[in-house]
Amino acid sequence: MITWNVDPEIFRIGPVAVRYYSLMFILGFFIGERYCRRYLIKEKGFTTDQVSSLLNYMIAGCIIGARLGHCLFYEPGYYLSNPLEILYVWKGGLASHGGFLGVIISIYIFKKRVKDVPLLWLLDLVAAPSLMTGGFIRLGNLFNSEILGHPSNLPWAFKFVRADNIARHPAQLYEALGFFAISGVIYFLYSKFHKKWQAGRFLGLIFIGGFTWRFIVEFFKENQVAFEQGMILNMGQLLSIPLIIAGIILVFYKPVEKK
Repeated sequence: MITWNVDPEIFRIGPVAVRYYSLMFILGFFIGERYCRRYLIKEKGFTTDQVSSLLNYMIAGCIIGARLGHCLFYEPGYYLSNPLEILYVWKGGLASHGGFLGVIISIYIFKKRVKDVPLLWLLDLVAAPSLMTGGFIRLGNLFNSEILGHPSNLPWAFKFVRADNIARHPAQLYEALGFFAISGVIYFLYSKFHKKWQAGRFLGLIFIGGFTWRFIVEFFKENQVAFEQGMILNMGQLLSIPLIIAGIILVFYKPVEKK
């Protein structure tokens, strides 16, 4: 068993605290931007300013989408009654499904406003970095001692001292490691086949792999909200199913050739 009592704050200067969660969030986007930059500049003629603009759109889309996803999927009654609290992002409450959808919408807006490039090509490129960033964010959850797993007596169980001092599955770590592995495979496949495979296939593989793994890991997690008690599948699993289906369609759909 591993005793986990890490302070989520790295350091504090007056009222301003630097937290591991924020560091993980920034690190994920930074590595993803470094990876995408070469393809954007070499293959689509992006300028460095346009690459930076795309990153800003994606960060904004991720945060807005994740916040709205949490508020509408997990606690709609509370937030519709207290709409101003939707803006209180610092109080926590971000949903990864909403974050992924927010990134997709932000990329569509970027395409319309900044640089008109094939949408599926761009979504294919950022798919693996987005899932990798999700893995870093789960590490941030680990540092925060949140999104806890079910109690466990396995040798690698974590006792979250700052939460409830109960040995539990490190579900955050399960999810992060799976996301890193899946995104690593897609990184490799993209480098080999992105000029050969039809557009949308890499995005589809990320949807299938990432959200199937999320579906599985949910069996090891505590429910996030009270209404999930007694449900056969929790909200995280229900939200994953349509994205897995969308991924299958993207992978196997073949456009009809015009004669």
